[in-house]
Amino acid sequence: MMKFTGILKTFNFLKNVSYRRYSCARKLVLGIETSCDDTGAAVVDENGIILGEGFESQMKIHLDNGGVIPHIAVHFHKENIKSVVSSALENSKINLEDVTAIAVTTKPGLKGSLLVGVTYAKQLAEISKKPLIPVHHMEAHALTARLLHDIQFPFICLLASGGHCQLTLVKGVDEFLLLGDSMHNSPGEVLDKIARRLKLQNLPECYEMSGGQAIDYMARKGDPTAFNFPLSMTQYRDCNFSFSGFVSYSMTTIAREEEKYDVAADGVIPSVHDFCASLLQGYAVHFSHRILRAFAFCEQENLIASHQRSLVFSGGVACNAYIRTALEHLCTSTLNAKFFVPSPKLCTDNGIMIAWNGMEKLKANIDILLYTENLVPDPDCPLGVDMRSSVRKASIKMKSPRLEMKVKEDLMRSSS
Repeated sequence: MMKFTGILKTFNFLKNVSYRRYSCARKLVLGIETSCDDTGAAVVDENGIILGEGFESQMKIHLDNGGVIPHIAVHFHKENIKSVVSSALENSKINLEDVTAIAVTTKPGLKGSLLVGVTYAKQLAEISKKPLIPVHHMEAHALTARLLHDIQFPFICLLASGGHCQLTLVKGVDEFLLLGDSMHNSPGEVLDKIARRLKLQNLPECYEMSGGQAIDYMARKGDPTAFNFPLSMTQYRDCNFSFSGFVSYSMTTIAREEEKYDVAADGVIPSVHDFCASLLQGYAVHFSHRILRAFAFCEQENLIASHQRSLVFSGGVACNAYIRTALEHLCTSTLNAKFFVPSPKLCTDNGIMIAWNGMEKLKANIDILLYTENLVPDPDCPLGVDMRSSVRKASIKMKSPRLEMKVKEDLMRSSS
């Protein structure tokens, strides 16, 4: 018995020595994401190398229901979380014991969805005796581009998705100044609503696409000057966003076009390509108008230097080719700024961005929790320090940029 005990102690000692050598050579973070309807997990190292990931999407399920149904999302998160995390570890060719820390989305998002990820991450942390790193979902989106590019702080970031639209100055890993926010509906939510009204899902080529994807696809053959979407909130000299005007104009115009062409109940208007292109042109101008003011405000307040301008575009809406091209053109032709956007895969919710945000925090020694019992989700947590009133007080007047022709030329060139 004593001999066996001695062997076991030796084995544990060698295992610990081996692990210490491994962890000194390479830090690894496991990230877990369940803020809305996608279950994601991934492992990254300190150099930004993605070792492996696991992912399960609920998009088609919720697409058939006309939007995300919270209790359905929670059900599938519970079903998928274990296999998704296991896949991330297996694809990374490591064990849970090999990771340095576990990062998990704790805010903001759907409370039930967040709770699934947080609960599972806490269990893993307890089992493995690894520290836990809480991650703000929107901060993770903002920092994802640094996984791919050498982007120095500070930089301005536009975060646009199905649930948010925020403009922020990113000063550091955990230093965010909120310059603008969506006052009404989010841009992704509005695109989905308009896509349903256009009945794009009735088209075979758009059947399995989200609303935003379908509009982007249809816009590629359209004329962005065919319809004149009204400019939103130009009377306010701030960086806030409003997309309610896009909804009201779309509903009225689509109804008029259906009557004009006597479109069947399940049919799509003949001008759908032009309509979608014009809609995205309106989005691009609205975004650009606010971005120009954000740069002007930050330079006026000495928050950034004019020769160090960088814009990061992230979130689900950043997958949109038209808007992405428009903002790139704004940076090169007007702002003289560097433009960064993650690949479409990294723009939507995923475990990679959570793992990378965890790694950034680990390297900066920020939010590393050894005691996790009191860690709970925060579904309505704001982003950073709210500077919106200061932006409005600055009252900086901006002209709306003209983008459509150059953007159309760029898109045609890239698709040829």
